[in-house]
Amino acid sequence: MKTYLVGGAVRDRLLGIAVKDRDYVVVGAMPEEMLRAGYRPVGKDFPVFLHPQTHEEYALARTERKTGRGYHAFAFHTDPSVTLEDDLRRRDLTINAIAEEEDGALIDPFGGARDLEAKILRHVSPAFAEDPVRVLRVARFAARYADRGFRIAEETLALMRGMVADGEVDHLVPERVWAETQKALTEKTPGAFLRALRDCGALRVLFPEIDALYGVPQRAEFHPEIDSGIHTEMVVDMAARLAPGDALIGYSALVHDLGKALTPKDMLPKHIGHEHRGLAPVEAVSTRYKVPAEYAALAQLVCKLHLLAHTALELKPATVLGLFEQLDAFRRPERIESFLIACEADKRGRLGQSESAYPQADYLRRAFAAASAISAREFVERGVHGPAIGEAMRKARIDAIAAL
Repeated sequence: MKTYLVGGAVRDRLLGIAVKDRDYVVVGAMPEEMLRAGYRPVGKDFPVFLHPQTHEEYALARTERKTGRGYHAFAFHTDPSVTLEDDLRRRDLTINAIAEEEDGALIDPFGGARDLEAKILRHVSPAFAEDPVRVLRVARFAARYADRGFRIAEETLALMRGMVADGEVDHLVPERVWAETQKALTEKTPGAFLRALRDCGALRVLFPEIDALYGVPQRAEFHPEIDSGIHTEMVVDMAARLAPGDALIGYSALVHDLGKALTPKDMLPKHIGHEHRGLAPVEAVSTRYKVPAEYAALAQLVCKLHLLAHTALELKPATVLGLFEQLDAFRRPERIESFLIACEADKRGRLGQSESAYPQADYLRRAFAAASAISAREFVERGVHGPAIGEAMRKARIDAIAAL
């Protein structure tokens, strides 16, 4: 029995990134041996165990064979005859198929270290095409490493295009699409996730509402980048910069402009009313991928109200209060910050505007603080009762905003 460190821990160490999780593969062992050594089984489809002290994952070396469509349709085989190279061969990318011995020596049969040096995301073997999730995973790795100059190998892109053409991507279950998308939105450059999916044709299949934005023009004086799809890439990247790792804000940024794909052609490049036209496609995406309720709710609000935020400095105090009420911000004050960051990402996610100021956010923060300071107690103490309390509070809040 021999144990090797594998996968992300080896890759990240070679990239100079702090290693968070360590996974190990065990060669030459049977499940009974692992149990006798005190390891706790956790794997459902194949033997994975937790170390009795460190609780890190140890998986028995395995091979896999495709038995049907989709990413569930695999038969796994583990026994002491499965070699380390057999196990590494089934992995997605060469940079994830590097193993490390206890003394630190690398075992790299597929050139992963070389591809790390060359900054290339390359598939390990033709078996890559058997698992449609790998299309999403490669796109997610593109989002993770685009800022380091990584690119997808042309032969890997060709394989991904073939998977889309063969209908493999059609068999992805909603939960897995959302899981990979959510992770991509926590990376440094989620725009690269969209580009990778679009380059292989998967964006059209999985997110037709987003794919439809590409080629749709916007007014150059407001959007020097012109293309609505490029703008979306820039907005999700700006959201990742303003709120690192926050997929809630990232999702709102991702779908905030879906209405622009529905603008009548005779109206282009103007997009009057796109914030309302976008509500239906935002709901469609959220429903299709079973997006968490708070993600879906904030995405609808950002879509509907982001133009109000952009014009905040010109709004009447009553309209500002109405914005807070539509956000249900007095009951959910945490929404204010998420909403404002998503709106700022939209404003700064434009060509040449990444460093521009967004004073609207600070004004709305101050306005919300002023309005929130008004409480019902002071009116009850004055003898105000029933619906009159709400009316009095609303007037006081408008006055507080007006006083800024």
